[in-house]
Amino acid sequence: MTVTVTVTARRWARAVRWYLRELTGEAEYDRYRERHLRHHPLAPVPTRRDYEVLRSRHREAHPQGRCC
Repeated sequence: MTVTVTVTARRWARAVRWYLRELTGEAEYDRYRERHLRHHPLAPVPTRRDYEVLRSRHREAHPQGRCC
């Protein structure tokens, strides 16, 4: 019984962590980093800060219509 509760708690905690990372956008950098390494294996990987700057510049250069 204790093992089952521990496993269930771990699964729940892992799911909450995944959800929060997706909700806050933290997982975007990880996906970007993996894609960058796959497509440009010899190029240096931008830091998280550099990624955020690139992302902000791209959003400013390519605005999307939003309702709010």
